[in-house]
Amino acid sequence: MQNLPGPLKDVVEQLSALPGIGPKSALRMALTLLKMTRERANAVGQSILDLRENLCLCEECACLAESSPCAICADPGREADQLCLVPEWDALLAMEDMGVYRGRYLVLGGLLSPLEGVQPGHLEIDRLRRHLGSGRVRELILALGATLDAESTASYVKNLVESEFPEVAVTRLAQGIPIGAEVKFMDRETLKQSLVHRQKV
Repeated sequence: MQNLPGPLKDVVEQLSALPGIGPKSALRMALTLLKMTRERANAVGQSILDLRENLCLCEECACLAESSPCAICADPGREADQLCLVPEWDALLAMEDMGVYRGRYLVLGGLLSPLEGVQPGHLEIDRLRRHLGSGRVRELILALGATLDAESTASYVKNLVESEFPEVAVTRLAQGIPIGAEVKFMDRETLKQSLVHRQKV
């Protein structure tokens, strides 16, 4: 990659910094961009700028949205007594793709991870407390995955709910998710079975 022209090398370095993209894939992408018409390349660049400018976090669930509250939180047909806790926005998308769940969500903003320095203060724990303290939530569904960090986070949340909101039932996604897996990588049927057969924690 050292012999690449400067501008091409810059683009390759930027693309290869993205998750899951190595230098060779980044070079292929950069060459594809280079072969585009100027108008098409400008449109791609503008869409990236628009992504930063036109998205916000929903004040209710902390998911990415074009407006706040987001379409899910603004939907009066959603069941307010069920709250599904997901680690990141892509897990919410996976849950929504099932077309089964009709409750509300809260995006936690990650998982507890002492090794990486992620503590409760880094997550949306205060927002979770506000939701549970509203008195509307009767069931908190933990859709956090089955990794060690997910288990640690589930245990923390369960203890918090039991001590501060004992009237709220805590359930979790059940059968179908193997140990070490993350919600965002599950296929639709596995995720559906896990939600339908969730168990009390």
